[in-house]
Amino acid sequence: MLGRRPLGRQFGWLWAAYAVSAYGSGLGFGAFPLIAVLVLHAGPAEVSALSAVGPAVGALIAVPLAPWVEFRRKRPVMIAMDLTRFAAMATIPVAYAFGRLGFVQLLVVSAVIAAAKIAFNAASGSYLKSLVRPDDLLVANARFESTNWSSIAVGPPLGGAAIGLFGPVTTVVADALSYLFSALGVTAIRDQEEAPQPAGPGPTRAGALLDGWRHILGHPGLRALYLNNLLVGGLIMATEPLLSVLLLRQLGFPPWQYGLAFAVPCLGGLIGSRLARRVVARYGRQAVFRTVGTLRAIWLIGLVFVRPGIVGLLTVIAVELAIIINMSLYTPVLATYRLEHTPKHLVARTLSAWSIGQQASIAVLTALAGLLADATGPRTGLAVAGLLILATPLLLPRREPAAQPRPELVPSDS
Repeated sequence: MLGRRPLGRQFGWLWAAYAVSAYGSGLGFGAFPLIAVLVLHAGPAEVSALSAVGPAVGALIAVPLAPWVEFRRKRPVMIAMDLTRFAAMATIPVAYAFGRLGFVQLLVVSAVIAAAKIAFNAASGSYLKSLVRPDDLLVANARFESTNWSSIAVGPPLGGAAIGLFGPVTTVVADALSYLFSALGVTAIRDQEEAPQPAGPGPTRAGALLDGWRHILGHPGLRALYLNNLLVGGLIMATEPLLSVLLLRQLGFPPWQYGLAFAVPCLGGLIGSRLARRVVARYGRQAVFRTVGTLRAIWLIGLVFVRPGIVGLLTVIAVELAIIINMSLYTPVLATYRLEHTPKHLVARTLSAWSIGQQASIAVLTALAGLLADATGPRTGLAVAGLLILATPLLLPRREPAAQPRPELVPSDS
């Protein structure tokens, strides 16, 4: 059984820290758009800007962080990024309590959170590769994926209820505290981590900033999967602020129904992530990339047909459920392939490059969708995103290449 495969106590602490943070973020899922709409009375363009500008600026901040993360012990980096996110998130309830909360502050906090998340994920991914055996990477990634979706399944309904009872920034407080507890969990790991040694000229050279992209774009399999993921993830995330405006403002959904519409489908994430190892064992990894990678892209167009009332709620749930089952099966397989095809001395920079590109794609596509929705309405933006994503399976690799990292990026003593 996937859930019973032992991976060791140190992985257990890392998983627990991730779970605490994930459940905190689940409670705060959609909190920034919700605050923008209900507290600051923002329109579609502003809500889309909040979802686009913050992550875009965060991605820029994260670019020079990549080599810094690569050549440092990963546990202190993870702890520092958790504490940074705690401090940034904590400013929102404080400003709200004093009546000083504004749109610019939400943008700044969003950027800090995005940059810290990229650095944390790069460090944790690199640390995971050294913590578990290669044969266990898919199991470990599937557990993280399962935890992520279960947190979103539980968090938004509870978060919506908490907002209704205690106010719009309640879930932000919970999210901030989750980062603090995550830092404590990472601190509890007693692994003797060695300081990484540069495999080349050193982390200060300008080229170190681009090594992650060089590796991704120089590897045929990673390149195809990367370009596909940029568009799929960007188009799916671009619909989130449009859907929040459509549901909360135009169709009059209460916050608890808005949270429920995203929470119930996340149970599908438990299904997909737990099936990942079995599906790969039976059908092969390439079948997952081609078939499941296609299936996750064909459902988004269904959001155009959302209507008021229970029928509209069920429509959102059905569409999101179909997307999430396929995404949760696909993602741990992709994450494992990425780690297997990346040399150890490049993991942090490769994961950073991947995340920075993804954030930039989300930012650009979300901003464009917001401008389109502001001019024509959120349904038009949803329709365009749903049609564009249908072309993304063309970017998936037709067969799994056996390419290796480019020679100039491999350590001289390997």
